[in-house]
Amino acid sequence: MEFLIISGLSGAGKSMMADFLEDVGFYCVDNMPVSLIPRFAEMCMSGGTQYERAALVTDIRGGQTFDGLFAALDELQQMHCSYKLAFVQASTESLIHRYKETRHKHPLSSRGLSLEETIRLEQSLMEPVRKRADYVLDTTTLSTAKLRGEVIRLFSPEKKDRAMSVSVLSFGFKYGIPMEADLVFDVRFLPNPFYVAELRPLTGLDEKIRTFLFNNQQTVDFMHHMENLLGFLLPLYVEEGKAALVIAVGCTGGRHRSVAITRAIAELVRQRGYEASESHRDMTRG
Repeated sequence: MEFLIISGLSGAGKSMMADFLEDVGFYCVDNMPVSLIPRFAEMCMSGGTQYERAALVTDIRGGQTFDGLFAALDELQQMHCSYKLAFVQASTESLIHRYKETRHKHPLSSRGLSLEETIRLEQSLMEPVRKRADYVLDTTTLSTAKLRGEVIRLFSPEKKDRAMSVSVLSFGFKYGIPMEADLVFDVRFLPNPFYVAELRPLTGLDEKIRTFLFNNQQTVDFMHHMENLLGFLLPLYVEEGKAALVIAVGCTGGRHRSVAITRAIAELVRQRGYEASESHRDMTRG
């Protein structure tokens, strides 16, 4: 079993980190009292495959000592439950900005201190936990996407490519560009089967259309460049933390060229180890 405990500074991104861990297969519980950590671990250890990868977020607030947390960690060791401790932090300036932006109250704000003093107090109180952490994530300069990418890199390297799903969509320009598209490719430069009488009733899913297109050197060259482009772009999108990528391929009516190229691009994406789906928005329209 993989068991991860997330702690750290208020406002640094602990709950967001838990959300991203769920995306890569962790069972997550937010804001768990430290006294319940061993019981939660016990449940996970006896819960079968559903809890093979579990994570929890715990906060130490109100100026408590850390005896309870450290006692829970010691009990986990006695239970032969292997765990990792992740500590999430950010700079004082960044935390002040986040609190002002969200207008949330800091958990220690009732002490009559300024926001800056409160944050520095929490940093001091949390230092013993930070020193025991296996991972320290500083979110000061991380965007939401970058944080997701870092979570994937640290805790799910074997699933890094599959952490981003790719949807390849064909469409007709005369019906408008899909609003959800991240990348749009125009294949109207390719020879058009519409002007071949025996091919006109077919769609880009038919082998005759594919043969017509891929016997043309322009199509072969385009797919060669597309393969290189995808090989360059897809890992960078994963590193950025993108969860879903939509590639839209358009021709005039969305029936022939874009459909065949969409299927070919989806296959290229799968060959590189990513999950890929294909759909054809306008293939059956007039």
